[in-house]
Amino acid sequence: MHSRPLWIGTSWKMNKGPAAAIEAARALAVFHPPAGVQPFVIPPFTSLKDVCAILDGTSVLVGAQNTHWEDAGAWTGEISPVMLAECGAALVEIGHSERRAHFGETDWTVNLKVHAVLRHGMRPLVCIGDTAQEHAFGVTHDVLARQVRIALHDVPPALMGQVLVAYEPVWAIGAGGHAADATFVASAHARLRAVLVEIAGEEAGHEIPLLYGGSVTGDNACSYARLANVDGVFIGRAAWDVADFRQIIGSVAHEHVAPG
Repeated sequence: MHSRPLWIGTSWKMNKGPAAAIEAARALAVFHPPAGVQPFVIPPFTSLKDVCAILDGTSVLVGAQNTHWEDAGAWTGEISPVMLAECGAALVEIGHSERRAHFGETDWTVNLKVHAVLRHGMRPLVCIGDTAQEHAFGVTHDVLARQVRIALHDVPPALMGQVLVAYEPVWAIGAGGHAADATFVASAHARLRAVLVEIAGEEAGHEIPLLYGGSVTGDNACSYARLANVDGVFIGRAAWDVADFRQIIGSVAHEHVAPG
């Protein structure tokens, strides 16, 4: 059972144009999640403002898929944290493995973006993960520790409580990924929790939500959410349909959220 909120969210990635995103947001606006669950959705930039407006005042938080670290300037094609905050974003996804692999994201730029997001009152959702090769070499724990230490470098202790961390093994995400064994996830999250305590202190380190993502589906979400040091799940394609998303939330909450 979880005494802290259980975070359950999905990124729509490069899917759902404005019309489809608005339709999905309206369906979520009338959804009342069980107590103890914090749902969130992360739409594309093209519908961020509309989705934020529709879900404003509901229990569903809205995030953005990326940001630049500067507030303004000659950065063609980029979106600033100022713009995201004005749209109403509550959180910002940073460092997803697809951005690291295809768009030059590094641990250094992740750190810059974490500070930018916090500077404008939003919550950074820091994505970390090991590659298939790193996993095979047995250095997963070292890789994750490095990524999270750099991502949170120089974050003031008072702001650590605004941070969320999502472990998404690179080898487990996407259409070709395969779900990680729950025992492996438990071990990785235990190591991450220890690192967070080292960075942020005993109290804050235990309060930072640790999410798991990577081929999460309605069939396995509960097996991850029941693990110690797993404070929620970050879902991909299995939650793009609102009905499926709501069903996953309901099933996980029924089994794992303590009564209020």
